Order: sequence, then structure tokens, then C-alpha cells
Amino acid sequence: MTVYKFAGFWRRLIAFIIDNTIITIIFSVLCMIAAMAFIFGAISGNSDAWITDLIDHAYSFSMMISLFYFFIIIAYFTYFHGTTGRTPGKMFLGLQVVSVDGTPISFGIAFLRAAGYFVSAIYFLGFIWAAFDKKKQSWHDKIAGTVVIIREQQNDTAGISISENTPILPTKKYHEEREENTIIQSDKKPESNNS
Repeated sequence: MTVYKFAGFWRRLIAFIIDNTIITIIFSVLCMIAAMAFIFGAISGNSDAWITDLIDHAYSFSMMISLFYFFIIIAYFTYFHGTTGRTPGKMFLGLQVVSVDGTPISFGIAFLRAAGYFVSAIYFLGFIWAAFDKKKQSWHDKIAGTVVIIREQQNDTAGISISENTPILPTKKYHEEREENTIIQSDKKPESNNS
């Protein structure tokens, strides 16, 4: 039975930074597309009216942008954790999210864990908690009943498979058996074929 270690705080932080960078890029691209569509739509109509509307509704517009960003975060982590338990950042660092009993998590648990990020984000205390917890669980892990393990990517295309019972280095018994086989083979005389 293979035993996997719990992922520590710093390794998880680097994976989260990678994922957050990807989310920010996705968010920026989608915002640029939405802004372009909004500007071209406004230009084709009454341009004075859309500037006035934008200024009047600036608070609701920024609220809408924030909600859209939260939606992308939840969708990103729910999708990746629900399918493989690994986001691109976690794949890069050899990490995987599993339930506390070691089974893969469902999309429902992945959604609950993603929503739990916002609880962990309160003064970042929930994230820092992983540095001191016995199982290295953040608050969102405790909410969803998950752990993050170190699971290095296995490469099936190269290398050999060695069973656990096979000694890696030759033993004394191995050398003695080789010497006996050599002596037995040298004592045998070649049979002559006289028919």
C-alpha cells in the first residue's frame, strides 16, 4: 500500500499562485472582450447616454465585475478538482486533492471546497492554518473534508517496473549462486556425438 505525504504550506502556496495567475489571465481576457463589446455597442448608439449611464451605475458595475471574478474562481477550482483533483498549479507541483479517506472527490465536494476559499480568505487565516495543522488542512479543506497530498506524476512511457521484493543491489546469496552455476557448467564435459 502506497503512503502519500500531506502537502505543506509553501508547496500549496506556489500552486495557488500559479492557479491565481491563470485565473487572472482568463479574467482579463474575458473583461477585455466584454469591454470591447460594450464600447462598440455604445458607439453604434447614443455615446453621450452610455457615458452618463456608466458613471451613474459605477458601483453596480464594479460589483458585477467582482461577482464575475468570484464566479471564475469557483468554476475553475470546481472543474479541475472535480475531474482530476488537480489544477494546473497542483499538476506542476505534483499535488492532488482527495477526500480524507483517500478517495477522489466529486463535483459537489469540489464546489464546496471552492466556496470555502472565501472563508479561508478572511485575513488569510484559513490558508495559514495549513502550516500548523497536523494533516496540513486549510479551513476550506476542513469544510469539504479534503486533504492535499503529494502525488508525483508517474511516467509510464520510460523506465522499468521493479517489484518490492526484488533486491536493488546483488546480495551475498546472489554471488554464491552465480559461482555455483559457473563451477557446475565448467565441470560438464561436452558430449561427443558418435553415431
